[in-house]
Amino acid sequence: MKKKISVLAPDLSGGGGTRVYLLAEVLQKLNYDVKVVGCAFRQPLYPPPPSYLTVEWIPGSDYPQFIGAIWQLLQKIDGDIIYAVKPRPTSLGIAVLKKLQSRKPIILDIDDWEMSWFGGDNWRYYVKPKQLLRDIIKSDGVFRNPQYQWYLKWTHKLIKYADAITINTRFLSNKYGGTYLPHGKDTERFNPENFSPEKSREKYGMSDYKILMFPGTVRPHKGIEDILQAMDLLNREDLKLVLVGGRIIEDGYVNKLINKWQRWIIKLPQQSPEKMPEIVAAAHLIVVPQQLTKTSKAQFPIKLTDGMSMAKPILATKVGDIPEILGHTGYLVDPSSPEQLANKINWIFNHLEEAEKQGQKARERCIQAYSLDSMATILSQVLETVI
Repeated sequence: MKKKISVLAPDLSGGGGTRVYLLAEVLQKLNYDVKVVGCAFRQPLYPPPPSYLTVEWIPGSDYPQFIGAIWQLLQKIDGDIIYAVKPRPTSLGIAVLKKLQSRKPIILDIDDWEMSWFGGDNWRYYVKPKQLLRDIIKSDGVFRNPQYQWYLKWTHKLIKYADAITINTRFLSNKYGGTYLPHGKDTERFNPENFSPEKSREKYGMSDYKILMFPGTVRPHKGIEDILQAMDLLNREDLKLVLVGGRIIEDGYVNKLINKWQRWIIKLPQQSPEKMPEIVAAAHLIVVPQQLTKTSKAQFPIKLTDGMSMAKPILATKVGDIPEILGHTGYLVDPSSPEQLANKINWIFNHLEEAEKQGQKARERCIQAYSLDSMATILSQVLETVI
């Protein structure tokens, strides 16, 4: 009989689902019976669940109603092993409760420095009696939110209860230890031989342009403004930057970019995981212009393996693990440098045939180091330690 693994997601509407679904897919490849379980604190789920995975979710809510959601999640976690994604209260916190109840082992996956979003590990809640009472009692009080950073910081104390840890960057390895498990790609599904770039560009209304593409959620630290400033410097009417999908954050940032740089941007809506290879096929160049921040230096940009697997030229910045991930198969510039980006974009499109050969090398590297098979080899060794 197959062993069952419950993959516990922190928020299936909050972007963390990408790593959740990838891990679940690798576990399926290892012949485990896999179920993804988690809350969704808003609708719709993002990214949409792949059709080949079993996903069970319940609506998230604030405290005290969330106590009922915790109870429901505990009933749904029925695996022989619990794989909690991210050290958050809504994943690791619930996993530890289940471990206390059932003695099932926990593997914890850490793919982000969660406290970096709040300035780092020195974040503090400064207690003022009246404010504390308001934050607990009022309907909009911060302690009503199960994902509030005080709970997040407290949950990091539970990492010691994990029986094994996987991480996906060297920064996180140095911080938390664990086994390096990169954010790979299904190189059979993301196979350029299965798609026509010309037909993809025609389908999505891009045939008249040279396409720079950023497939994912646009946030300030991801350097999209630097690319747009570079396009201003080049002033080439044949260039377009395609922003694909991404999580709806409702902070107005994407609209701000579109309002200022409408002449350069094509914005595509959210796409299902099954459609992404066809869309990436339309790109001439994948751009990953990460800025140097506390958050970005801990991240493994998923866009890299999107482009590598589809044999696309990749232009990125020298931030975190990016140079190591690309391994001399892409083009690198300093972070926050629109001038360097402009020069490199111009060079790539003036030497596109040579750049496309680099893209082929990137695919070869992706198959070797970042395929599902590569991930499965690593993860099987981790699982042996907890079975």
